[in-house]
Amino acid sequence: QVQLLESGGRLAHAGESLKLSCTSKGRKLEGLTMAWFRQRTGEERDRIARVTFSGRYTDYHHSVAGRFIISRNDDQNTIDLQMNNLQPDDTAVYYCNRDQQMFDWGQGTQVTVSS
Repeated sequence: QVQLLESGGRLAHAGESLKLSCTSKGRKLEGLTMAWFRQRTGEERDRIARVTFSGRYTDYHHSVAGRFIISRNDDQNTIDLQMNNLQPDDTAVYYCNRDQQMFDWGQGTQVTVSS
């Protein structure tokens, strides 16, 4: 069974940067197209960034494009999300998972951005 582990979330002020990291137990993430998702309180979970299995291509939700950067390090078995110029609307629980044929969701990591 694959377990996804997200980390790096904390309280931040608007304009700050944070880096989230995702790793796994039970199966390496190498060879999988992976994504970061977020769920604001009372809303559905949305995909916000995706990186292909090769790491060559990425795409982003319009709300984070130009501010967030997704990357992968298969040697370290991590999928990172660099979040710059954070805004209060970025407050959410952040999750990583496969883009399709998803694994069970991890616990996520809470990011709270104050104005």
